[in-house]
Amino acid sequence: MTDLEWGRVRPLLPVPGWLRGRGGQPEAYCHRAMLDAVRYLVGNGIKWRAMPVDFPPWDRVYAFSRRWRDRGLVKEFYDRLHRQARTRLRRNAEPTAGVIDSQSVKADAVVDADSRGFDGGKLINGRKRHVVVDMLGLSLAVMVTAADAGDRLVAHALLRHVADAHHQLALIWGDGGYTGGLIEYSLTMLDLVVAIVKRSDDMRGFVVLPKRWIVEHFFAHLMRSRRLVRDFERRPSSAESMIYWSMTMLMTRRLARPHPR
Repeated sequence: MTDLEWGRVRPLLPVPGWLRGRGGQPEAYCHRAMLDAVRYLVGNGIKWRAMPVDFPPWDRVYAFSRRWRDRGLVKEFYDRLHRQARTRLRRNAEPTAGVIDSQSVKADAVVDADSRGFDGGKLINGRKRHVVVDMLGLSLAVMVTAADAGDRLVAHALLRHVADAHHQLALIWGDGGYTGGLIEYSLTMLDLVVAIVKRSDDMRGFVVLPKRWIVEHFFAHLMRSRRLVRDFERRPSSAESMIYWSMTMLMTRRLARPHPR
Protein backbone atom coordinates (compact mmCIF):
# COMPACT_ATOMS: atom_id res chain seq x y z
CA MET A 1 0.00 0.00 0.00
CA THR A 2 1.05 3.55 -0.60
CA ASP A 3 1.29 5.97 2.30
CA LEU A 4 -1.97 7.57 1.21
CA GLU A 5 -3.72 4.19 1.18
CA TRP A 6 -2.35 3.34 4.61
CA GLY A 7 -3.59 6.68 5.94
CA ARG A 8 -7.10 5.77 4.79
CA VAL A 9 -6.92 2.18 6.03
CA ARG A 10 -5.35 2.57 9.45
CA PRO A 11 -8.36 4.14 11.25
CA LEU A 12 -10.62 1.38 9.90
CA LEU A 13 -8.58 -1.58 11.16
CA PRO A 14 -10.05 -3.72 13.97
CA VAL A 15 -8.42 -2.80 17.30
CA PRO A 16 -6.39 -5.68 18.82
CA GLY A 17 -7.65 -7.09 22.10
CA TRP A 18 -4.54 -6.14 24.08
CA LEU A 19 -5.10 -2.45 23.21
CA ARG A 20 -8.65 -2.65 24.57
CA GLY A 21 -7.56 -4.22 27.86
CA ARG A 22 -8.82 -7.70 26.94
CA GLY A 23 -5.51 -9.46 27.52
CA GLY A 24 -3.14 -11.08 25.09
CA GLN A 25 0.24 -10.04 23.80
CA PRO A 26 1.13 -7.33 21.27
CA GLU A 27 1.64 -8.65 17.76
CA ALA A 28 5.21 -9.02 16.62
CA TYR A 29 4.72 -7.41 13.21
CA CYS A 30 3.09 -4.22 11.99
CA HIS A 31 -0.40 -4.56 10.52
CA ARG A 32 0.73 -2.72 7.41
CA ALA A 33 3.37 -5.36 6.69
CA MET A 34 0.85 -8.14 7.29
CA LEU A 35 -1.77 -6.57 5.05
CA ASP A 36 0.77 -6.02 2.29
CA ALA A 37 1.85 -9.65 2.51
CA VAL A 38 -1.68 -11.02 2.24
CA ARG A 39 -2.50 -8.63 -0.61
CA TYR A 40 0.66 -9.73 -2.41
CA LEU A 41 -0.36 -13.37 -2.09
CA VAL A 42 -3.90 -12.72 -3.39
CA GLY A 43 -2.81 -10.46 -6.22
CA ASN A 44 0.07 -12.60 -7.50
CA GLY A 45 -1.30 -16.07 -6.74
CA ILE A 46 1.76 -17.43 -4.93
CA LYS A 47 1.92 -20.22 -2.37
CA TRP A 48 2.14 -19.38 1.30
CA ARG A 49 5.63 -20.84 1.53
CA ALA A 50 6.73 -18.74 -1.46
CA MET A 51 6.29 -15.48 0.45
CA PRO A 52 9.21 -13.15 -0.40
CA VAL A 53 11.70 -12.35 2.33
CA ASP A 54 10.67 -8.68 2.20
CA PHE A 55 7.55 -9.64 4.16
CA PRO A 56 7.24 -11.27 7.59
CA PRO A 57 7.72 -15.10 7.72
CA TRP A 58 5.07 -16.96 5.78
CA ASP A 59 3.79 -18.90 8.79
CA ARG A 60 3.17 -15.65 10.71
CA VAL A 61 1.33 -14.18 7.70
CA TYR A 62 -0.73 -17.35 7.37
CA ALA A 63 -1.60 -17.29 11.08
CA PHE A 64 -2.65 -13.64 10.72
CA SER A 65 -4.87 -14.44 7.73
CA ARG A 66 -6.38 -17.49 9.43
CA ARG A 67 -7.14 -15.52 12.60
CA TRP A 68 -8.88 -12.77 10.63
CA ARG A 69 -10.84 -15.39 8.68
CA ASP A 70 -12.05 -17.35 11.71
CA ARG A 71 -13.03 -14.25 13.70
CA GLY A 72 -14.79 -12.52 10.82
CA LEU A 73 -12.35 -9.60 10.83
CA VAL A 74 -11.85 -9.70 7.06
CA LYS A 75 -15.55 -9.12 6.45
CA GLU A 76 -15.67 -6.45 9.16
CA PHE A 77 -12.69 -4.65 7.65
CA TYR A 78 -14.19 -4.83 4.16
CA ASP A 79 -17.57 -3.53 5.37
CA ARG A 80 -15.91 -0.47 6.87
CA LEU A 81 -14.05 0.21 3.61
CA HIS A 82 -17.28 -0.34 1.70
CA ARG A 83 -19.18 2.26 3.71
CA GLN A 84 -16.33 4.74 3.31
CA ALA A 85 -16.24 4.20 -0.47
CA ARG A 86 -19.99 4.71 -0.85
CA THR A 87 -19.94 7.84 1.31
CA ARG A 88 -17.05 9.30 -0.68
CA LEU A 89 -19.08 8.89 -3.87
CA ARG A 90 -21.98 10.72 -2.18
CA ARG A 91 -24.07 7.59 -1.90
CA ASN A 92 -25.91 6.39 1.17
CA ALA A 93 -23.76 4.20 3.36
CA GLU A 94 -26.43 1.49 3.17
CA PRO A 95 -27.42 0.29 -0.32
CA THR A 96 -31.05 0.00 -1.41
CA ALA A 97 -30.60 -2.18 -4.52
CA GLY A 98 -28.29 -4.97 -5.63
CA VAL A 99 -27.62 -7.72 -8.17
CA ILE A 100 -27.28 -11.44 -7.50
CA ASP A 101 -25.37 -13.95 -9.63
CA SER A 102 -22.94 -16.87 -9.42
CA GLN A 103 -19.63 -17.85 -10.98
CA SER A 104 -18.25 -21.37 -11.37
CA VAL A 105 -14.48 -21.81 -11.23
CA LYS A 106 -12.23 -24.83 -11.50
CA ALA A 107 -10.86 -26.21 -8.24
CA ASP A 108 -7.29 -27.26 -7.60
CA ALA A 109 -6.33 -30.79 -6.60
CA VAL A 110 -6.06 -29.75 -2.93
CA VAL A 111 -9.83 -29.15 -2.78
CA ASP A 112 -11.56 -32.15 -1.20
CA ALA A 113 -14.31 -34.01 -3.00
CA ASP A 114 -16.90 -33.12 -0.35
CA SER A 115 -16.61 -29.38 -1.10
CA ARG A 116 -16.46 -29.54 -4.90
CA GLY A 117 -18.89 -30.59 -7.61
CA PHE A 118 -19.59 -30.56 -11.35
CA ASP A 119 -21.54 -27.72 -12.93
CA GLY A 120 -23.33 -29.32 -15.87
CA GLY A 121 -24.27 -25.99 -17.43
CA LYS A 122 -20.73 -24.56 -17.48
CA LEU A 123 -18.99 -27.96 -17.65
CA ILE A 124 -16.74 -27.02 -14.74
CA ASN A 125 -15.54 -29.31 -11.96
CA GLY A 126 -14.92 -27.13 -8.94
CA ARG A 127 -16.71 -24.57 -6.81
CA LYS A 128 -19.28 -21.86 -7.30
CA ARG A 129 -19.15 -18.30 -5.96
CA HIS A 130 -22.56 -16.85 -5.14
CA VAL A 131 -22.49 -13.08 -4.68
CA VAL A 132 -24.74 -10.09 -4.17
CA VAL A 133 -23.27 -6.73 -5.21
CA ASP A 134 -24.55 -3.18 -4.91
CA MET A 135 -25.00 -0.81 -7.84
CA LEU A 136 -21.33 0.21 -7.63
CA GLY A 137 -20.23 -3.38 -8.25
CA LEU A 138 -19.06 -3.90 -4.66
CA SER A 139 -19.91 -7.12 -2.88
CA LEU A 140 -22.52 -7.20 -0.13
CA ALA A 141 -22.31 -10.93 0.58
CA VAL A 142 -20.33 -13.90 -0.70
CA MET A 143 -21.00 -17.62 -0.33
CA VAL A 144 -18.79 -20.37 -1.79
CA THR A 145 -20.28 -23.82 -2.41
CA ALA A 146 -19.68 -26.85 -4.57
CA ALA A 147 -20.24 -26.15 -8.26
CA ASP A 148 -23.26 -28.46 -8.42
CA ALA A 149 -25.23 -26.42 -5.86
CA GLY A 150 -28.40 -24.88 -7.28
CA ASP A 151 -28.52 -21.11 -7.55
CA ARG A 152 -32.06 -20.84 -6.18
CA LEU A 153 -31.35 -23.03 -3.17
CA VAL A 154 -28.25 -21.07 -2.18
CA ALA A 155 -29.99 -17.78 -2.91
CA HIS A 156 -32.45 -18.41 -0.06
CA ALA A 157 -29.63 -18.38 2.50
CA LEU A 158 -27.63 -15.67 0.72
CA LEU A 159 -30.52 -13.21 0.47
CA ARG A 160 -31.50 -13.86 4.07
CA HIS A 161 -27.96 -13.00 5.15
CA VAL A 162 -27.94 -9.85 3.00
CA ALA A 163 -31.33 -8.72 4.30
CA ASP A 164 -30.19 -9.13 7.91
CA ALA A 165 -27.00 -7.13 7.30
CA HIS A 166 -28.49 -4.36 5.11
CA HIS A 167 -31.93 -3.36 6.32
CA GLN A 168 -32.50 -0.71 3.63
CA LEU A 169 -32.07 -3.18 0.79
CA ALA A 170 -35.36 -3.41 -1.14
CA LEU A 171 -34.63 -4.54 -4.72
CA ILE A 172 -32.47 -7.33 -6.15
CA TRP A 173 -31.93 -8.00 -9.86
CA GLY A 174 -31.07 -11.47 -11.12
CA ASP A 175 -31.07 -13.68 -14.19
CA GLY A 176 -33.47 -16.44 -15.19
CA GLY A 177 -31.89 -18.87 -12.75
CA TYR A 178 -33.57 -17.14 -9.81
CA THR A 179 -37.19 -17.53 -10.85
CA GLY A 180 -39.77 -19.75 -9.15
CA GLY A 181 -40.46 -19.82 -5.44
CA LEU A 182 -37.51 -17.61 -4.60
CA ILE A 183 -39.41 -14.50 -5.72
CA GLU A 184 -42.34 -15.18 -3.41
CA TYR A 185 -40.07 -16.22 -0.53
CA SER A 186 -38.01 -13.02 -0.80
CA LEU A 187 -41.10 -10.82 -0.91
CA THR A 188 -43.00 -12.41 1.97
CA MET A 189 -40.17 -13.42 4.30
CA LEU A 190 -37.42 -10.89 3.56
CA ASP A 191 -39.38 -7.93 2.17
CA LEU A 192 -37.16 -7.99 -0.93
CA VAL A 193 -38.32 -7.58 -4.51
CA VAL A 194 -36.43 -9.91 -6.88
CA ALA A 195 -36.63 -8.60 -10.46
CA ILE A 196 -35.60 -10.95 -13.26
CA VAL A 197 -33.66 -9.57 -16.25
CA LYS A 198 -33.90 -12.02 -19.14
CA ARG A 199 -32.52 -12.16 -22.63
CA SER A 200 -35.09 -11.77 -25.37
CA ASP A 201 -35.52 -14.54 -27.92
CA ASP A 202 -34.21 -12.43 -30.81
CA MET A 203 -30.85 -11.67 -29.15
CA ARG A 204 -27.78 -13.19 -30.81
CA GLY A 205 -24.26 -13.29 -29.42
CA PHE A 206 -22.99 -11.14 -26.59
CA VAL A 207 -25.38 -8.43 -25.44
CA VAL A 208 -24.95 -6.17 -22.42
CA LEU A 209 -28.07 -6.62 -20.31
CA PRO A 210 -29.35 -3.90 -17.97
CA LYS A 211 -28.17 -4.23 -14.34
CA ARG A 212 -26.65 -7.68 -14.91
CA TRP A 213 -23.45 -6.19 -16.33
CA ILE A 214 -22.69 -4.77 -12.86
CA VAL A 215 -22.09 -8.18 -11.29
CA GLU A 216 -20.13 -9.27 -14.36
CA HIS A 217 -17.84 -6.31 -13.76
CA PHE A 218 -17.36 -7.61 -10.22
CA PHE A 219 -16.37 -11.07 -11.50
CA ALA A 220 -13.96 -9.46 -13.95
CA HIS A 221 -12.21 -7.75 -11.05
CA LEU A 222 -11.83 -11.07 -9.24
CA MET A 223 -10.10 -12.53 -12.28
CA ARG A 224 -7.41 -9.84 -11.96
CA SER A 225 -6.36 -11.45 -8.67
CA ARG A 226 -4.37 -14.50 -9.69
CA ARG A 227 -5.17 -16.36 -6.49
CA LEU A 228 -8.84 -16.32 -7.55
CA VAL A 229 -8.45 -17.48 -11.15
CA ARG A 230 -8.90 -20.98 -9.73
CA ASP A 231 -9.98 -22.14 -6.30
CA PHE A 232 -6.87 -23.17 -4.36
CA GLU A 233 -8.40 -23.12 -0.88
CA ARG A 234 -9.11 -26.27 1.13
CA ARG A 235 -12.05 -24.71 2.97
CA PRO A 236 -14.91 -22.69 1.46
CA SER A 237 -14.50 -20.14 4.25
CA SER A 238 -10.93 -19.54 3.09
CA ALA A 239 -12.16 -19.03 -0.47
CA GLU A 240 -14.67 -16.45 0.77
CA SER A 241 -12.02 -14.59 2.74
CA MET A 242 -9.77 -14.45 -0.35
CA ILE A 243 -12.58 -12.74 -2.26
CA TYR A 244 -12.91 -10.14 0.49
CA TRP A 245 -9.15 -9.60 0.52
CA SER A 246 -9.26 -8.99 -3.24
CA MET A 247 -12.05 -6.46 -2.81
CA THR A 248 -10.15 -4.61 -0.07
CA MET A 249 -7.39 -4.00 -2.61
CA LEU A 250 -9.92 -2.33 -4.88
CA MET A 251 -11.38 -0.34 -1.98
CA THR A 252 -8.09 1.10 -0.78
CA ARG A 253 -7.15 2.19 -4.30
CA ARG A 254 -10.49 3.95 -4.71
CA LEU A 255 -10.24 5.68 -1.36
CA ALA A 256 -6.71 6.88 -2.14
CA ARG A 257 -7.71 8.63 -5.37
CA PRO A 258 -7.42 12.42 -5.16
CA HIS A 259 -10.87 12.80 -6.71
CA PRO A 260 -13.61 10.13 -6.65
CA ARG A 261 -14.91 8.93 -9.99
